[in-house]
Amino acid sequence: MKKIFLAILCFLPLTAKCEVVAEVLCFSLPEKQTVSFELRTYFDSASRWAGAFVKYSKSDKPISLVVKDVQSEEIDPQSPEQTTTTWVEVSEGKVTGEYEMISQGGSVLSMVYTKNSNGKKFAFENDVNIESTLEKGCNW
Repeated sequence: MKKIFLAILCFLPLTAKCEVVAEVLCFSLPEKQTVSFELRTYFDSASRWAGAFVKYSKSDKPISLVVKDVQSEEIDPQSPEQTTTTWVEVSEGKVTGEYEMISQGGSVLSMVYTKNSNGKKFAFENDVNIESTLEKGCNW
């Protein structure tokens, strides 16, 4: 009987429900359309883990992002909450910059990158006209 039970366990698929939500957003500098990047975010609701990376259009190398802070506030009871998410950029083991995105519902209101070396800020726009997929990212 024990052998039959073990055999059944070996042949039945064991599944675990784990839902990871992934998103790809495409951003560019309004004054310099040649400077653009994709932001890929991942969130696992079961473990409450979040991760992300950016990949600039002229680079093959993704840059890791780590969530630093997430703040939500109700601006209007009739509208979705406004969320400010801050990620730190980690490149070659060093924190090299910070991305701050303000969103409301499915809309990105602003995305600002601050370069650590000189404090310079760059305001990017979410380019909703760029096609993107999870497999290939933004189609620049």
